[in-house]
Amino acid sequence: MKLNKQNKGHYVQNVFDQVFNKYDLMNDIMSLGTHRIWKKEFINWMAPSNNKKLLDMACGSGDITKLFIDSTKNSKVEAMDANSKMISIGKKKLYKYKNIKWSVGRAEKLKFESNIFDFYTISFGLRNVADIDKALKEAFRVLKPGGRFMCLEFSKIQNSYLNKIYQTYSKKIPTIGKFIVGDSKPYKYLIDSIENFYNQEELINLLKINNFYKTEYRNLNGGVVAIHSGWKI
Repeated sequence: MKLNKQNKGHYVQNVFDQVFNKYDLMNDIMSLGTHRIWKKEFINWMAPSNNKKLLDMACGSGDITKLFIDSTKNSKVEAMDANSKMISIGKKKLYKYKNIKWSVGRAEKLKFESNIFDFYTISFGLRNVADIDKALKEAFRVLKPGGRFMCLEFSKIQNSYLNKIYQTYSKKIPTIGKFIVGDSKPYKYLIDSIENFYNQEELINLLKINNFYKTEYRNLNGGVVAIHSGWKI
């Protein structure tokens, strides 16, 4: 199925409606647990100081939100996701944390005022956004001057041998998904979305087009995933 900006949002919503209750389990299975290391590397590069405010967009079940709060003092997080069922999972997981506000919303049209966040993060969510260009414009708008955008996302492997191994493994993921959640189609979409997403340099260029400065990226596991960073000056 070829998705355009009009039908992608609805389709992605249906995908996560199907997988939300097995989301964390499938993340562990698909990445062999490595996603936990990637997220820690993400926070380590961010190196947030105390008393900061984060918008964690496409927050899922709250992994980045938790790592951010645990690494700072007196910080606050707006945890937002387009899928209310994913939000419900996050609330249950992190019910002890009182400095998180959970809300449902889309990256392309944020409810927040301009210039209020120190950080904007989106982890394994940017490729699912219907209009990435609009989402980046909104991220820039809500960040304070001096604020930082950070994205953790599947990217393009730059070693041909490693890429061959990864491609072979990724073809098995829909079958694993069918066994775990009873349907292979959501995971077929997720694999296709990774293949169709920008490479590292293309995403850097898109950040520059949307006025971010000091843009750079770091590959993890040879480019299986990449962290992209940009600043609002």
